[in-house]
Amino acid sequence: MNLISIQSHVAYGHVGNSAAVFPLQRMGVEVWPIHTVQFSNHTGYDSYEGEVFGPQLIRDIIKGIDARNVLGECDGVLSGYIGSPEIGAAILDAVATVKCANPSARYCCDPVIGDASKGVFVKKGIVEFFKDKALPVADIITPNHFELDYLSGTQSKTLNDALVAVESLRKLGPRTVLVTSLRTDETPQDAIDMLACDDDAQYLLRTPRLELVANGAGDAVAALFTAHYLRLGKIGEALAAAGSAIFGVLAKTAEAGSAEIQIVAAQDEILTPSQVFEAKRIGA
Repeated sequence: MNLISIQSHVAYGHVGNSAAVFPLQRMGVEVWPIHTVQFSNHTGYDSYEGEVFGPQLIRDIIKGIDARNVLGECDGVLSGYIGSPEIGAAILDAVATVKCANPSARYCCDPVIGDASKGVFVKKGIVEFFKDKALPVADIITPNHFELDYLSGTQSKTLNDALVAVESLRKLGPRTVLVTSLRTDETPQDAIDMLACDDDAQYLLRTPRLELVANGAGDAVAALFTAHYLRLGKIGEALAAAGSAIFGVLAKTAEAGSAEIQIVAAQDEILTPSQVFEAKRIGA
């Protein structure tokens, strides 16, 4: 399997491509990464250095890959945090180019907007870009609970609310939706849920809640789920595999007391998780 991953990149720590590329490679996926930024570390620290790249760099790199006559072998495109609508437009151009070469290729869009603790943290125009431009052409999207509600204009207090919100987003274009962190009134205090839905089924995965804040976990699980889903073709199996793997990585991170996810130290969890959680089918 070959995937193009268009995301940010940090030298220290694991977010964006620094969180997505290695887990995919550990799974045996050939990754062609394109970096939208190159920073010393995550911007959540008190300082960072580096450079934001322009949209033309994405187009130039895609053009260079295309010149190798290999885009027909690309199985999908993965994108994460988008710094501007212009960057987003370049990503969608890349998706169109890939799908022209391989119509069966899939596009997974992680619509990074914000979270429950910080609210919306992206620049003006990003939310509109996702709703009006990205979601209509995406095959897979991976919002967190906050992003699910924000994009759907709803409040998911129950699992049924979340299912309704997911269906409203599926009507915009993406047939497959993974909600990466869901906490409804029905979720136990010591647990966290993941919800995955496509045309065939709806599945819920519940794992213990870990007391940590680990940047990049969403980037990693979006990559893992996309690869498993494209490889297995069954949403329940893909959810169980990705959810079990990321729980194992985060459990090792919590044990280490680290603010950075321990992808390298916990790499065995990617292929053989210490705990395997079952995704339970819900709905009809």
